[in-house]
Amino acid sequence: MNKDKQTIASQKPIGKKKAIAKTGDTKKVESKSIVIKSPESASLDKIQSTKVISQIRFQLRYHTVYGQEIFVCGNHPLLGNGDPIKAVPLFYNNDDRWSLDLDFTASPITEILQYHYIIQNADGSSSFDAGNDKQIDPKDFNEGNVITIDTWNFAGYFENVFYTEPFENVLLKANHTEVKLTAPKKITHYFKVKTPLLPKGQTACLLGNCKGLSKWDTNNPILLSRTSGENYYAVSLDLSRELFPIAYKYGIYDTVEKKFIQFEDGNNRVLYETNFPEEQTIIHDGFLVLSEINWKGAGVAIPVFSLRSENSFGVGEFNDLKLLVDWALKVGLKLIQILPVNDTTATHTWTDSYPYASISAFALHPMYLNLELLSNKDTDADLELLKTEFAELNNLVDVDYETVNQQKISFVKKVFKKDNLQFLKDKEFQEYFNQNSHWLEPYAVFCFLRDKYKTADFNQWPSYQKYNKQDISELVNAGSESYQGIALHYFIQYQLHLQLKSATEYAHSKGIIVKGDIPIGIYRFGADAWQQPELYHMNMQAGAPPDGFAVKGQNWGFPTYNWQKMKENGFAWWKQRFEQMNYYFDAFRIDHILGFFRIWSIPMNAVEGIMGYFVPSIPIHINEFNSKNIWFDHHRYTKPYITENTIWEVFGYDNEIAKQQFLEPDGYSGYQLKPAFATQRLVEAHFKDLENTEYHQKQKQQLFDLISNVILFEVEGSQGQQFHFRFGMESTSSFKNLDGNTQNQLKDLYVQYFFRRQDDFWKQEALQKLPALKRVTNMLVCGEDLGMVPTCVPDVMRQLGLLSLEIQRMPKDPTKEFFHPNDAPYLSVVTPSTHDMSTIRGWWEEDRASIQKFYNHEMGQFGEAPFFCEAWINNSIVMQHLYSPAMWSIFQLQDIMGIDPSIRREDPNEERINVPANPQHYWRYRMHHSLEEMNGFEAFNSNLQKAVKSSGRA
Repeated sequence: MNKDKQTIASQKPIGKKKAIAKTGDTKKVESKSIVIKSPESASLDKIQSTKVISQIRFQLRYHTVYGQEIFVCGNHPLLGNGDPIKAVPLFYNNDDRWSLDLDFTASPITEILQYHYIIQNADGSSSFDAGNDKQIDPKDFNEGNVITIDTWNFAGYFENVFYTEPFENVLLKANHTEVKLTAPKKITHYFKVKTPLLPKGQTACLLGNCKGLSKWDTNNPILLSRTSGENYYAVSLDLSRELFPIAYKYGIYDTVEKKFIQFEDGNNRVLYETNFPEEQTIIHDGFLVLSEINWKGAGVAIPVFSLRSENSFGVGEFNDLKLLVDWALKVGLKLIQILPVNDTTATHTWTDSYPYASISAFALHPMYLNLELLSNKDTDADLELLKTEFAELNNLVDVDYETVNQQKISFVKKVFKKDNLQFLKDKEFQEYFNQNSHWLEPYAVFCFLRDKYKTADFNQWPSYQKYNKQDISELVNAGSESYQGIALHYFIQYQLHLQLKSATEYAHSKGIIVKGDIPIGIYRFGADAWQQPELYHMNMQAGAPPDGFAVKGQNWGFPTYNWQKMKENGFAWWKQRFEQMNYYFDAFRIDHILGFFRIWSIPMNAVEGIMGYFVPSIPIHINEFNSKNIWFDHHRYTKPYITENTIWEVFGYDNEIAKQQFLEPDGYSGYQLKPAFATQRLVEAHFKDLENTEYHQKQKQQLFDLISNVILFEVEGSQGQQFHFRFGMESTSSFKNLDGNTQNQLKDLYVQYFFRRQDDFWKQEALQKLPALKRVTNMLVCGEDLGMVPTCVPDVMRQLGLLSLEIQRMPKDPTKEFFHPNDAPYLSVVTPSTHDMSTIRGWWEEDRASIQKFYNHEMGQFGEAPFFCEAWINNSIVMQHLYSPAMWSIFQLQDIMGIDPSIRREDPNEERINVPANPQHYWRYRMHHSLEEMNGFEAFNSNLQKAVKSSGRA
């Protein structure tokens, strides 16, 4: 006999209710009780256990909105074998419950059944149940039926972050407390709940209004235990003699002091009678409701090439990370963040120093090898001869990229030759090769052919221009003439793998995690583009629209992704990238995550980023101009606007020379560029053959400006029907010379195009990609969501539990000049600067007016701002970030050193790593103190450790 529901709800203890699901109009579909049977052809002979689960009722507590449907998917044929497309639909029971009965008698469960739920939304998008803890182990159950009462796990719940690998395996590993429990002879109910941040010596407990749950007696709570390898607390109980419904709550218990500490927040939970014959019930109760969850950490960011140790050879190496770990441990930092470490060797010149132009999304850069670790008795003498030269390289202020790489590769070849392919017999190498052959073989062949034909541009190779698996199989055959040259790259990659793996394992042993970086693009003439060109739009270039850091926009030169083709094979290439990151890293930063929503695409005939537009995007149709009574002149809007006045504004007193050399009449009372100079790429080619004088550089830029003086870009193939607005249209003389009414009408259409019409479209684009990719990894995922951020981005990142990036001088609110670290969301990373901008000290000297406002309003200081960023100012900004509510505060090492006048570099301009406006920037910054010195700065380290600890991040 059931007790009245209202009576249960009023029983103590009780608290403020916490909503755990969406609310809205429920989809009205017929309530059904249905049993789906497994195929009759399945054989019972395969049953290896006498315990057989006959039926399972999957029951999900979730309040749907109209148009939503719920599916269940798991690792069993009846559940689609893990394929979301084959997921099985649940049936609506009432406003807050969906269920499904499945018959497993003919296809028994012989291993742990893992499953999750999927919500199909009315707009076609899907939401996936987060975590992997919903499971049924047949060994835990008697014969009969099982009912699961599940709670939807929204991926955006911040508690999910603490079940990612860095927390589970490193940061919180020592906190787990296992309690020895004695199971009753008869088990009717399994209670499971998650709570990630209980310290060592505490566990979850359970109390309720019945005898089986101790009748709310806090002196005798039911203890739960978290066993090794599991991420939930659980207890098995016999509630066969109890009356339902039962009111209950979880709490926290101190196993050392043996006392009850507190109940969870929120209302009582209620368990109802299931009316399912011979059932055993699993209750997946989601998260224990606690309001006091405020874990925070701090970290340091620095490229590996920027590290300096007394034993490195002119550049930072993977082995140097161990010294950085030692220093981070001393000062209380928990995370080390690095830039991409992929191989970028395309030209064997300093231009390969750009770490985001990887020739392989999987291969590591050879320059990070430590030669002493690589050397052996056969090559030690050769290494000794090089030490004087390496010492000179190591004493340089910056990295000499070309010399370092030439010397290192030369020595590696000697080691490889002496090894005589013996490494191939190593079982560990064979295991590594088998796991990585999908990229390692094509990459090694690519490198061999690059060096053989003296170019990475495979279009210029006399043979093997197009990747052919059969041809490659012949080259990588051990008997081929090319094998030695190809196997060299196997050897190099394996040694890099061992050294990076050793460094990250050392970090883990010290309780520190390592965060990697996934570039948004690939190098146009690299192994990935050669092997699978169909995955990329080779006729386009990726970049970024103009902003305060690059007024002409950015052109990275990478091909853009063919997302439709990638989707056809389930984003296999991206999944492989994530798996590769998991070898070495605990967390990773997705470079330019906005590219998963839309990418700034620039035609190949353009040089400057300002000539691009977003892809995909909804273009402007010619009818929209007509509907707004805008006179449409195709030539006027889509061609460079060149008049006598324009020529004078651009060329000044050189206007006649410009007209004679570059221009011709256009037939519309104006001018047009001669065919030889009609595009920026043609102009670039013309000046490439001339002497690189200041005058020629000025002329080239003037022509670039003329070419970009347009209002619209016509969509290729649209036959003059569709157009994209040129970004920054209002700044062009083409726009300024229109009448006021047309200007206003175009402005309205421009704003609607860039800031309104695309948002839902871009949201759906991201939701087709990011959820599928996030599900293949349990690493902590952070997004670099900077630049022109669509309004849909924060919501998508919140839904997926992705950490955002917040930078003080780059507010995402257009109404604010600065972002204050105190306003950061919890699931975020705050930082005062990144590798793409000046350090705190460099920034202080860039814009006097802006810094004055910052000094008075953000720092709360009176009077005139100091001209230079004094140590106390640098320290104050660092402290603002340490005390932010964000989960992570991460600082460039230069900004940390800036707080101490005796430690920091004299010239802050020498601390900058990259200048985004310069596509030919030389990435060569190195820290000016060695890591051995950093570890020895006792007073500095002690003060920093105290600051980190006082902020609650140690």
